[in-house]
Amino acid sequence: MAKVTEDAGSVARRVRDYLDARPVLADAIRMHIGNYSAIARRIADDLELKQLDAIVAACRRYPRGRGEVHREVGVRRVLRKSRIETRTKVAAITVTQGADVLQRLGDVVEELLDESSLCRVIQVSRGVVVIVDEDSVARVVHQLRESQVIGVRKNLTELAVTSPESIEETPGLLTTLTGVLSAQGINIVEAMSCFTDTIFLLDSSDLHPALVVLSKLLD
Repeated sequence: MAKVTEDAGSVARRVRDYLDARPVLADAIRMHIGNYSAIARRIADDLELKQLDAIVAACRRYPRGRGEVHREVGVRRVLRKSRIETRTKVAAITVTQGADVLQRLGDVVEELLDESSLCRVIQVSRGVVVIVDEDSVARVVHQLRESQVIGVRKNLTELAVTSPESIEETPGLLTTLTGVLSAQGINIVEAMSCFTDTIFLLDSSDLHPALVVLSKLLD
């Protein structure tokens, strides 16, 4: 496919949008540790643009306002006061939507919560995800019709970053955490941010590298 030729203003807008969607590259530019030429070549290939000089110029002008500085300071402050908790042998059960499904899940969810067992019920656009200990999978599935169970994924680890309540007024924390995990090639099976907890479900094989990189970030 032929590369597109665009005016400098259009190139700058597309570069800004590209960097906004890629926090790792954006942070490298903001901290002046990124190679502008290398980043520009990557952007030129991805966006199919010819104007390398215009892309380099747009990278150099990429904004680093006071708001960005305050955001980074706020994120670091929250991370210093956060801690990591893990739980192994976790499973995610994906089921269909519907009132009947929720009614069938009601009793077993109540039982698991009474037993202080892991149980999270998350409604998504195409169904419901139930996160439980692997030992509880059979109890949950037994409550449902076979046709209501879309899939069961076991051998997962839940990794939770627990932060002070100020997290609710601190933008950028989830982006920072997911960014460092992604940079290490760690696949996030599920992610959620609720009150003071930022929770990730990972394959068990990713637990150690995730702990290493997040522990360094919190330190």
